[in-house]
Amino acid sequence: MNYIGSKQTLLPFIEQVFRQVTNGSEKTFCDLFAGTGAVGRHFKRLGLRIIANDFQHYAFALNHAYLTINRPPRFANLQQQFNTDPVPARVSNVGQLERVLAFVNALPGITGFITQQYSPAGGRRYYSTDNAQKADAIRQALNRWRQHQLINEAEFSYLRCSLLEAIDQVANTASVYGAFLKQFKASAQKPLTLRPLALSNHVMGCQVFQRDANELIREIECDVLYLDPPYNHRQYGANYHVLETIAAYDEPVLTGVTGLRPYSRSRYCQPKAAAAALEDLIRHARAKHILLSYNDEGLLSLDDVTRILSLRGKPRRFATEYNRFKADNGRAYKRTGTVEFVHYVRVTTPAAASG
Repeated sequence: MNYIGSKQTLLPFIEQVFRQVTNGSEKTFCDLFAGTGAVGRHFKRLGLRIIANDFQHYAFALNHAYLTINRPPRFANLQQQFNTDPVPARVSNVGQLERVLAFVNALPGITGFITQQYSPAGGRRYYSTDNAQKADAIRQALNRWRQHQLINEAEFSYLRCSLLEAIDQVANTASVYGAFLKQFKASAQKPLTLRPLALSNHVMGCQVFQRDANELIREIECDVLYLDPPYNHRQYGANYHVLETIAAYDEPVLTGVTGLRPYSRSRYCQPKAAAAALEDLIRHARAKHILLSYNDEGLLSLDDVTRILSLRGKPRRFATEYNRFKADNGRAYKRTGTVEFVHYVRVTTPAAASG
């Protein structure tokens, strides 16, 4: 999934810093602004128990599936439906998970909110009509199956995550969902197809939250706190609003040509509020180590970050060059890259009292 701010390509650098500043005894790793979960998944594969959080529905859905599910669910109750709802003959002899996914992929399309708002039927071209109708059918089926206990929470989470990944692959956008293309590109005309998730190891006890980070920090404790807050004015609620609606399936009132759903503006995206928000978070963090990703184009200066982290110990700074994310390859940028910093502090002073 193309995601602004994703740390996928920076994972080797982040792991290098982590290994340099820790001693190997750490057990819990908190990814407080998790996004699509690249960092949390990486450190889960390294054997740490992950606490992940993100305010967005789609981010919660992805993290919940990849962090709390260690092996594909059995779908025992759902498979009973195969007796009345036909499974295509071509998959009759394949494995259990493949049969379930084939069953889901074979659902006949219906017209629902996704079709009405994000396909040509509603005047927008985020998805072809066929793919939008298939997404509506799957999304409504998931809610219905969960309500009637044909799938449990893990099974619902698995299929919802697979749907989000699949529908992102057939989106008719340049990259993010700030706008749709006038004509359908080749990839957007491919059929929507759910596929197995690439689940990682069997670390137990991972937790995923959908909370305000500054509220949650008062309630959790970890060995390593990793922070990757928004850097600038960019609002994730606007860039991924379509995935947000599909994840929540809540039929919000949409506005404008792009069909933007209502969203709140993060304090970390506001010049006058970002420093106070980060300081409040750092003061209340209960962790042994704090790692903060922030680049040289952020709203906060290096001095701001250093001052705030100094409240809990002696800060150190690690840097690497990083190619900028380009949602539009035709756009001219003053700089082709940025400098990505990982700020670090070994916590030596106690957290502020919660309240």
